[in-house]
Amino acid sequence: MGIPKEGEFITIKSYKHDGNLHRTWRDTMVLKTSECSIIGLNDHTLVTESDGRRWVTREPAIVYFHKKYWFNIVAMIREKGVSYYCNLASPYVLDEEALKYIDYDLDVKVFPDGEKRLLDVDEYEAHSKQMHYSKEIDYILKENVKILVDWINNGKGPFSQGYIDIWYDRYKQLSKK
Repeated sequence: MGIPKEGEFITIKSYKHDGNLHRTWRDTMVLKTSECSIIGLNDHTLVTESDGRRWVTREPAIVYFHKKYWFNIVAMIREKGVSYYCNLASPYVLDEEALKYIDYDLDVKVFPDGEKRLLDVDEYEAHSKQMHYSKEIDYILKENVKILVDWINNGKGPFSQGYIDIWYDRYKQLSKK
């Protein structure tokens, strides 16, 4: 697969550090690609867990992936406002099969009122020992938490209402909703 074009659909696959498949999203609509990033949208997207369980996303969510930053961002568009789920993860790679990244357990959740929570610290500590995360990866992830929090605090990129409006409107145009 070359670089996907806007309006096309891709699969997203997350893995764990040990190479095991973690989760798969089918049919994410691509809204924009650039040299370093991909913006997409999931709307009632089929998700398959590593144990085979399947579920469908409940609301439209704009997804942001970057080749430089060690996080990706999911902006869930809900009636009470936008909630964000930010995965600390490797930069993405794109191949013939899917957009792929390694999920490093730590997550930052941002609520519509701006409250932030760092999630899954215990899971990160356990997997760090179990899967032998290097000191370098630990350092990179902790530095990227700082970058992510700066983006949140300063309304950068996906954390600005203008960004949400532009990309959700583009999705509606492409999907004729």
